Amino acid sequence: MALLLVAVVTTLLTVLVHSLIPPMIVAGVRLHRARGRAGIWFWDVILVMNFTLLVLAAHFVEIAFWALSFVLCGEFSNFAAAIYYSGATYTTLGDNTTVLSARWRLLGPIEAANGMLMFGVTTAIIFAVIHRLVEAKFAVEYGPPPKSG
Repeated sequence: MALLLVAVVTTLLTVLVHSLIPPMIVAGVRLHRARGRAGIWFWDVILVMNFTLLVLAAHFVEIAFWALSFVLCGEFSNFAAAIYYSGATYTTLGDNTTVLSARWRLLGPIEAANGMLMFGVTTAIIFAVIHRLVEAKFAVEYGPPPKSG
C-alpha cells in the first residue's frame, strides 16, 4: 500500500509539473506571432531552443521529485545518489549498480514508465510548436491558403 501511495503521489507531481508547461508555451508562441517573429528562421530557432530548455528543466524537477521519494523511503542516504539513480531510471537508461530493496523495487519501473510518458508529452509539445512555426513560415512566403468552395 505504501508503494502504491508513493508511486501515485510522485507520478501526480510529475504530471502537475508537466501540465504547467503547455500554457507557458502557448503564451510564448502567441507572443512570438504577435511580435511578427513567427516564420523568421533566427527567431524560430531561439523560440524552440527556449522551449526545449524549459521542458528539460521540468524533467529535471520531476527527476528530483522521484529522487526525494527514494530518499524519504529510505532507499538512499544522500540526495546525490538518489538523483543519479532517478535520472537513469526516468530516462530509461537504467543503472545496474543499484537495486532497490524488495519493498520499493517496483518504483523503478513505475518511474521509467512515468518518464517515458512525460518525454512523450514533451515531444508532442515541441512538435506542435514546430508545426505552428512551419505554418507561419509558409503563410509568410506564400500567403494564406486559398479558400475552397
